[in-house]
Amino acid sequence: MPRSHSGLIRLLRREKIEDRIIEAFRAVPRDLFVPPQHVGSAYLDRPVPLPEGQTTSQPSLIARMLEALRPQPGDRALEVGTGFGFQTAVLALLVAEVHSIERFGDLAEAARRNLDRAGIANVQVIVGNGWEGVPEHAPFDVIVVSAAASEVPRALEDQLAEGGRLVIPVRSATTDEVLLFERAGEQVRKIALLTPARFVPLVRGEAR
Repeated sequence: MPRSHSGLIRLLRREKIEDRIIEAFRAVPRDLFVPPQHVGSAYLDRPVPLPEGQTTSQPSLIARMLEALRPQPGDRALEVGTGFGFQTAVLALLVAEVHSIERFGDLAEAARRNLDRAGIANVQVIVGNGWEGVPEHAPFDVIVVSAAASEVPRALEDQLAEGGRLVIPVRSATTDEVLLFERAGEQVRKIALLTPARFVPLVRGEAR
């Protein structure tokens, strides 16, 4: 189990994550994006608890989800579930701009501080209802969701650009299934099951 930034990078190489994703991870110190009492666990390949009953996902899972999106340097991205901003920061190094929506105002403010401290400038963190996305900034080339939905929200499908990719965990009877979707014309089609996992639920309703 890695206990340092360099150890985490070695783990991602063993997992055969593609180089540009690994280089983005190399550029973002995870210890800047966890609560102070969990800094000692920042480089373990496991989730880290956040306030409001939320978590930041384990790094290898984040890497798999971002890799499946095939983010390009000119892409516009939507992230649902900012947390403390770690995945946000990695994604921001892979695309032109990120709009990240967070339900909890205190988490959004923490993420803004963390992103600023890390020198990440191409992100807008919005407090709002992730189920509805950010229609005023759509369409998006890539969308990544960091909470498990009971179904794929129609609003997120509608905000996906032509040829765009969506990665989202969807709840099943026994687990959460991380799924990849792609828009082709009027259809948003499921392309692949990436992995089973466990996520906090994607909640319908107003921000807090």
